[in-house]
This record gives sequence, structure tokens and C-alpha cells, in this order.
Amino acid sequence: MSTPDAHKTPRSETPAAGGASAAGSGPVVTVRVERATVWRTGLILAAVGVGLLLFLWLFSVLSHFLFLLVLAWLFATALEPGIRWLVQRGWSRGVATALLGGSAVVLVLVLVTVFGQLFFTQVADFVVGVPDLTTSVIDVVNRRFGTNLDPTTISSKLSLDPSQIATWAGSLSGGVLGVVGSLSAVVFDLVTVLVFGFYFAGAGPRLLHTLASWMPPRLQEVFITVTEITMAKTGGYVVSKIVLAAASAFFHGVFFAAIGVPYWLALALFAGITAQFVPIVGTYLGVILPVVATVFISPWKAVAIIIFAVVYQQLETYVFTPHVSKKTMDVDPAMALGAVFVGAAIWGPLGALIGIPLAAAGVAILDTYSHRYELVPEVLQVGEATPEPDTT
Repeated sequence: MSTPDAHKTPRSETPAAGGASAAGSGPVVTVRVERATVWRTGLILAAVGVGLLLFLWLFSVLSHFLFLLVLAWLFATALEPGIRWLVQRGWSRGVATALLGGSAVVLVLVLVTVFGQLFFTQVADFVVGVPDLTTSVIDVVNRRFGTNLDPTTISSKLSLDPSQIATWAGSLSGGVLGVVGSLSAVVFDLVTVLVFGFYFAGAGPRLLHTLASWMPPRLQEVFITVTEITMAKTGGYVVSKIVLAAASAFFHGVFFAAIGVPYWLALALFAGITAQFVPIVGTYLGVILPVVATVFISPWKAVAIIIFAVVYQQLETYVFTPHVSKKTMDVDPAMALGAVFVGAAIWGPLGALIGIPLAAAGVAILDTYSHRYELVPEVLQVGEATPEPDTT
């Protein structure tokens, strides 16, 4: 026969602190810190911190060059659809790149030669006329609302004194070089963008093959897919926005010149570029300056500008944009506006222009690799009117 304690599992006793055993207490865990482990962990954390600081320093030093590379990449991306179209018809990639890129450069040079001096002259005249315009606005406000605002005091608070205005006008009348910087810096930046842009466009598949050769096969597939999506969507987006901005500036310029708007070329370019590259409010910001420049000279011209802007916006939305942008990537307006602010914060005004194409590439990649789910009825009903309960 077995005794009552035959099937009991023996209880292991763990020594308590100091070597004694404590009945009913759990096992005692002893933590021992090795000096080598502490040093190794500290060195790793220090290396990570130094690496992060070094990366931030390099980014701050190379930020301008990286910005030029982004501009070169966008230039090459804008040429890519045309290059592929010519390559599919038997042209070599080098010849196609030279033809399209050279044509784009020549076109820009012709436009700058024909309209450049007129544009900067009009901008300089507009800046010089700002004090008189400010005085006219204040006089109208005083007559309309019975106020006693002093134009001289307001102009001084806004730094609109003649010496400051003369400085601005002198810089603007000197042309683009007086606004952007020295001649050597501008030429160097332009050459850098063109050289890398032509290289990116001409190298094309060869550059992708070189980059992909450093990746395992699984990552190569992802890399090529992401690159193709980015090139197709971003290239189409850039081209479509340039075409729409040029069309908007052309039609606004013709209308402004026809009704006698002062500084019509500068204001038309401002309206066309702002409407396309500043989301949500760009269309309205684009016509503010033309309206302000004419409302105190001829209120009817200001009304005509507003009517024309509204009509053209409808024509652009329902006629031009669907045909030009049918193969491009649409970006949510809120995301596009955020991309403008982020681009401007990093690279200034030009960064605001390239923020949206970069956002378009990111959205295209997310749409390819992200998974979306069907909405449940509760979500679909959010914001809808709920029927009141029947009390009868």
C-alpha cells in the first residue's frame, strides 16, 4: 500500500538572501551588473548620439546641395514620359534626353529673354508704387468709414519709406540675379541642376540597375516598383501642373492686358503659378494682387477680374484639368497644403513648389503597398441625419 505522501512532488527550497531558506517565499532573483556590459551599452548609446549629431550637421551643411539634387530629379522626372515615348519609337535614350532637355532649356531662355526684363521692370514699378497705393487705400477707408488714419504713420510702421522702397526697386530692376544672389552662385546652381538632371534622365535604367545591384532580390522588386510608381506619377504631376500654370498665366495675361491692368505680366504669372502650386486657397490668393492694383483706379476692372477668375476656374476644373491630369496622381488638399508648409520650412519658397510633387510620390507609394478596409455601417452613417424616434 502506498502512504498518503507517496505521490506528492517534493517542494524545492530556494535559499533566501544570506543563504537561509524562507518557508513560503518565492525564488530570490539576484541581479548582477557586469562592468563590461555597462561600458559596452554606454559606448553604443554614445555612438548613436554622435551619429545622429553628425547626420544633422551634414544635413545642415548639404541641405542646399540636396535641394539642387531634388530639383534635378524633378527635372529628369518631368522629362521621363517624353523620353520613354521617344525610346518606344526607336530613339536612343541619350538622343531623346538631349532633344527634350535641350528644348526645355531653350524655351526657358527664350521666355526669359522676351519677357524677363519686362517682368522685372513691372515688379519694380509695382514696388515703387506701393506707398501711393497704400495712401489711396487709406484715403478711401477714411472717406467710407469716417476714420482718421494717417497714411504717413502707417507707411512708416510698414517700413514703406522711400529709401527702403528704392532699395527694393533697385534690386528688382536689376533682374533675377539681383533677387537671387550673385552671378556666380546662380550660374553654379543652374549648372548643377542641369548637369545632374541630364545625368538622371540619360542614365535612367542603368542608374537603377546599379542601385538595385546592392539589394537582395526581394528588395529589388520593391525598389523597382516604388521607382516606377514615383517616376510615372510624379513626372505626370509636374508636367500637368506646369502646363496648367502656363495656360492660366497666358489667359490671365491676355485678359489683364486687354482691360488695361497695370503690371499685367507680373500679375498674370503670379496668378497662374499661385493657383496651381498653392492648394485650396491658391486661386483666391492669385487674384488678390490684381484686384488690389485696380480697385482704387477702376472698381469695374476689379469686378471684371473677379468674374473672369471665377469663370476661368470653372473652365479649368471641368475642361482643362481632366484632360491634362487624367494620368496623374491627385493629392488630398489638406495633405498638399501640409506639403507646401513643410517644403517652405525646409527649402524656402521654391521648397513650397516641390513639396506637392514629393507628396504625390508618397501618396502613390502608400496606395500601392497599403491595405484599405471596407467601412462599417457605423462609420458610413457618421454625419448623416438620424431619424427622430416615433412618439406616437
